[in-house]
Amino acid sequence: MVLRRRTPEPDRPAGPRVRLLGKPGCHLCDDARAVVAAVCAELGEAFEELDVTTDAELLARYGEEIPVTFVDGRQHDFWRVDPARLRAALTTPRRG
Repeated sequence: MVLRRRTPEPDRPAGPRVRLLGKPGCHLCDDARAVVAAVCAELGEAFEELDVTTDAELLARYGEEIPVTFVDGRQHDFWRVDPARLRAALTTPRRG
């Protein structure tokens, strides 16, 4: 698992808004990671990445859709990450 965090603002819950599910050796995951990292860096957001091969439940549920991105705990995209769509989701207030 790769975890990148920034210091949370006082009125914002701690933890990254974006989660990326992928696996080693996946070229789509590499592409998605680059987009997520760039957009998150641009907006000052954190993201975490989980390897689905280390969790049987995640692998069973998402193994055919990786990479899968989540924003604020909700599935956002799979297979490809559109930077404009991710940017728009991250500039919208956090959903509770």
